Amino acid sequence: MVTTAHPVAAAGYAPAPLTRAPAARHLGPNWYAAVMGTAVIANAGATLPYRFTGLRTACTTVWALSFVLLLVLLAARTAHWIHHRDQARAHLLDPAVAPFYGCLSMALLAVGGGTLLVGKDWIGTPAAVAVDTVLFTLGTAVGLAAAVAVPYLMVVRHRISADQASPVWLLPVVAPMVSAAVGPLLVPHLPAGQAQQTLLYSCFAMFGLSLLATLVMLPVIFARLVTAGPLPLALTPTLFLVLGPLGQSTTAANKFADVAPGVVPAPLEGGFVAFAVLYGVPVMGFALMWLALAGSLVVRARRDGMGFAMTWWAFTFPVGTCVTGAEGLGRHTGLLFFDWLATGLFVFLVAAWAVALVHTLRGVVSGRLLAAPRR
Repeated sequence: MVTTAHPVAAAGYAPAPLTRAPAARHLGPNWYAAVMGTAVIANAGATLPYRFTGLRTACTTVWALSFVLLLVLLAARTAHWIHHRDQARAHLLDPAVAPFYGCLSMALLAVGGGTLLVGKDWIGTPAAVAVDTVLFTLGTAVGLAAAVAVPYLMVVRHRISADQASPVWLLPVVAPMVSAAVGPLLVPHLPAGQAQQTLLYSCFAMFGLSLLATLVMLPVIFARLVTAGPLPLALTPTLFLVLGPLGQSTTAANKFADVAPGVVPAPLEGGFVAFAVLYGVPVMGFALMWLALAGSLVVRARRDGMGFAMTWWAFTFPVGTCVTGAEGLGRHTGLLFFDWLATGLFVFLVAAWAVALVHTLRGVVSGRLLAAPRR
């Protein structure tokens, strides 16, 4: 999710004449968004309130695709760091690129969650639990590190003006919220008692960490919009990133309510269920308002000539979190509205994913998306 006019190029970072892994030189951490956007199709589709023949198989197939994409990108990004360390360091010092390091965490977590939701159909529950445990542990560690390291770099090393505020800034701080949402899937597979409670409360702590950090960031982002006007065309799709912490926190609250019975004492068990509804309903209302605002600005940008960029992947994962959030609210409120909302958003999600995937494949084949950023 980066623009074609890249600040790294503008700052004068000239490509080095390297011959090893040249295609990986300009492969930034934003590419993990493609993994996230693919995995969320499987995760959201697995718990849709309405079922039809072939849905489960289709979701499992998409999960397998996301797993393969994750392995390919991990290998490519490793080559990037081994053979193009100068460019990798430049990315970390670039305020437009560094926040995307949160995508690595979310890609690991999304694929791990999908492994336990649908991947177990193909590889079995014990293997799925083992894979998810590894991916959840790595993803959480990376996410917590990014949530601290990226803001640290923004304060100490990056030089940012007020009109550069962007929804991209949310990426590193929303990663722990993804851990909070997928961690409860592992709770039933842990020994009863301290182990289950520790994981549940750890996820709840990451929920609070990410939520409060998001509440710090959002006013800055909105202030930039109302004082400096619409984002540049290629960055306009990133407005959908705001849906990520909203939908993911609603999902997490509902996942807590799902696993709390039998894990925590009775008073707290009911409290998690009440919290899921009392928190999730108003937040989902704000998410729908933001969806309308962001959608209107995207339509405006499209009319002004907005073409495809990797930022289009912002139409996938954040919307997917709203699907899973609405699914959870449908379970705990019994309201058909949330079932319809989840289904409608899922249809949009699949369409957006298909469009982003086709354009990305074309860009890779042509070499345009792997080329050096233009000045």
